[in-house]
Amino acid sequence: MNKPLIPVILAGGKGERFWPLSRKQRPKQFLCLDGSGKSLLQATADRLLPLAGDWDKLWVITSDRIADGVKEQLPLLPTENLLVEPEGRDTAPAVAWTTLEISQRYGEETAIAFFPADHWIGDRQTFEKTIYAATELARSTEAIVTLGITPNYASTGYGYIEQGEGINNYGDLSAYKVSRFTEKPDRTTAESFISTGRYSWNSGMFIFRAGVFLEELMRYAPQIITPLKEKGSQAYSELEKKSIDYALMEKTQLAYVIPADFDWDDLGDWNALERVLQGDKDNLELANHVGKDTKGTIIYGSDEGEVIVTIGLEDVVIVRDGNATLIVKKDRTQEIKQVLKLLQADPKQQKFL
Repeated sequence: MNKPLIPVILAGGKGERFWPLSRKQRPKQFLCLDGSGKSLLQATADRLLPLAGDWDKLWVITSDRIADGVKEQLPLLPTENLLVEPEGRDTAPAVAWTTLEISQRYGEETAIAFFPADHWIGDRQTFEKTIYAATELARSTEAIVTLGITPNYASTGYGYIEQGEGINNYGDLSAYKVSRFTEKPDRTTAESFISTGRYSWNSGMFIFRAGVFLEELMRYAPQIITPLKEKGSQAYSELEKKSIDYALMEKTQLAYVIPADFDWDDLGDWNALERVLQGDKDNLELANHVGKDTKGTIIYGSDEGEVIVTIGLEDVVIVRDGNATLIVKKDRTQEIKQVLKLLQADPKQQKFL
């Protein structure tokens, strides 16, 4: 590992499904959701620093809307390692622009790894072992490596990766060519995927050599990479909004997957906290809560001076933060984004976003 690995944190997301705790100026990655005292962004940086070696090799890409917040959260991050997008264009432009910038500084043989800022990972030692294996694969082969999370239930909220032909082991971890990516399937399809033993969840983490990735972008997504090469971030207004999965990973013949066994959750909405934190308790209580005949309920309150009282509730999420309160059935939390559009459309309600 004498050559540097450059870890990059993708920190531009909004995390709208964690409203009202997540707001415009305080997105999900700025929140502490596990009681550790560190935000998801800070926890991600801590996890990646051993891979980078020091702060000089850690990069972050974010939006201009929250760039100042990132600086406050990560004061040791060098200013030149913080890329600020003028507007959100999903992950393909973000990954492409960052790769260009890193290749110009360190060269096209540099190994780069991208990580979302807002994921929870429980086993740091196994995580590092998996990243080192993926980096070894990326350095030895023309490969764009993704990590696949071994599924433990038939989730309809994750994309799936089908593993194809097995190749050499890296460390003691198996690696496979990717046969196909499938976006969030229905439950029957998800169950059939898991029964084969060939599928893993798409973690959204990628590792590759800069030159290999840039060549594949020129082949499959020239409409993204060419303007960025010519104009840098000034090209953003003319770029289409597209994820890296759609723009490249579903097309390239260089996609590989290493199934990972560390505890992982993408913390997609309030229900995810149950999976990570609840244990065997009747309710997940992240508030001063007094309840009667209440079970299967998530209760969050940001003010220790307030109390939330419940009677006769089941399978509900209750969130109290500042000037807003959310009460939603657990099976409808995906609709929070739709409600935020209603708030956005009403000038009187926009102050709650």
